[in-house]
Amino acid sequence: MIGKNRRSRTVFATAVLAAASLIFTSLPANANSTGVSSSEIKLGITVPSNLFGYNKIGNAMKAYFDYVNANGGVNGRKIRLIIEDDLYSPKVAVEKSRKLVTRDKVFALVGALGTANYKSSHASLNLGGRGIPSLFVNTGFSGFADRRTYPTTFTYLPSYAMEGKFLAKVLKEKYANQKTALVYQDDDFGDDVRKGFTLGAYKFTSETAYSTATIATEAGNIANNLKTAGAETVVLFGVTQAVGAIMGAAARLQYAPKWIIGSVGADAVSLRALGVPAAVIAGARGASFLPSPTDTNDPYVKQFQEINAEYNKGVAFDNNVLVAMNSAMLVVQALRAAGPRPTRASLIRGLQTKGASFAHAGLVPLNFSSTSNVGYNGYWFGQYDSNLVLKPVDGTLEVFTTDSANGPITKSDYKRPAMPAKGLPTNS
Repeated sequence: MIGKNRRSRTVFATAVLAAASLIFTSLPANANSTGVSSSEIKLGITVPSNLFGYNKIGNAMKAYFDYVNANGGVNGRKIRLIIEDDLYSPKVAVEKSRKLVTRDKVFALVGALGTANYKSSHASLNLGGRGIPSLFVNTGFSGFADRRTYPTTFTYLPSYAMEGKFLAKVLKEKYANQKTALVYQDDDFGDDVRKGFTLGAYKFTSETAYSTATIATEAGNIANNLKTAGAETVVLFGVTQAVGAIMGAAARLQYAPKWIIGSVGADAVSLRALGVPAAVIAGARGASFLPSPTDTNDPYVKQFQEINAEYNKGVAFDNNVLVAMNSAMLVVQALRAAGPRPTRASLIRGLQTKGASFAHAGLVPLNFSSTSNVGYNGYWFGQYDSNLVLKPVDGTLEVFTTDSANGPITKSDYKRPAMPAKGLPTNS
C-alpha cells in the first residue's frame, strides 16, 4: 500500500513538473525583466515643465529614441520613453517616479533632473535597494557618486564640486587681484560648487545665495548689490532662469562685470530667449564638457541637429537638447550592453564593464567601471563670441579632468570615439 502511494505521488509530481515546464518554456526568455517585452523596452523620466530650457530634455531624449526606433530599435525592441512632469518639486517628483516604477513598471529611470528631486525619489522608493537602475541623472551633485548609498545610480554631468575646483584654478590664474563675487542657488546644488571652490583653495570677495522660488523678484536687488560693491568678476552658478534674470537686471542697471556662468545655466540660446541682450552674453565665459551646441563643424552636434529637425520639429537646438540627445545615445549603448535578453542586473553590469568605451559627444572621458558609477569628470574653459558660440579662450582647446575630492586637476589628451555612422551606435 505504501509503495502504491509513493508511485502515485511520483506520477503526480512528474505531471506537475511537466506542466510547469510547458508553461515556463512558453514564456519569453526575459519574462522576469520588468519593463521589457519581446518588442519594447519601457523607460521613464521626470522633468519640469515650468523650468525654462530644461523642459526640453524629455522630448529631446524621446526624439533620439524615435530616430533609433525608426532604424530598427535595440536588438529588435523599440524604446518607449514615458515622460512625467515633476514641476521641479521634490514632492511631485516622488509621486511621478512612484508612478513610473510601480504602475508603468519601467525597466529603468533615465535623465532624472534636479538634485533635491532625485534625492527624494531615490530615498522614498528605495531605488538602490530594489535594484532599479537610474541612468545618467541630470544633476551634478557629487553625492550621487557614492556607490554605497546610490548603487544603481549612474551620473552623467561632471560634478558641481569638480566645476568649482576647475573654476578656482581659472580664477587664480586669470582673475587675480580682482573683486570677485559668487552668486549661487541656496541648496545642495550651490553647496556642492562651494565645496569645489574650497577644495580649490579659492575665496571670493563676496558670496550671495538666492532662492529659486523668489529669484524673479530678487534679481534686481542682487544685481544692484553687486554693482554697489564694485564686483569686477561675477560667477553665476544657478539654473538658466536665475542666470538670465540676474544678467538682465544688471544690463538694465548698465552694470557690466566680467561674467563667468556655471555650466548649468550657460546656454546662450536659452539666455537670449529669456531676454538677455546678445551684447551682454558675448564675452561671457564659462566651463563646458561638451562642444558648443552651435558648432556645426562638430560631427556629434551636426548629427543631433539633423535628428532634432526631423523628430523634434519646432524646437530650437540648444545645449539642453545636446545634453539630452547625447544622454539618449548613451542609454541606447547601455541597453545594447545589457545583451539580447536584458535584465536590470545585466544593464548595470554592461555599463560597468563597457560604459567607458561608449561613443559620446563629450570632450572629456567617461569613467564607468566596476568600481565607479561616475560619468564625465572634467571641463574646458570658453568665451562666447559675437555669434554666441562658446569658443576656447585664447583659441586653444584645453581640457582638464579632476575628481570631487582632493585629487589633482590634470590636463587631458583624451580623444573621444568617432560619431557612429548615422548616429546609430552598434557597440562594435
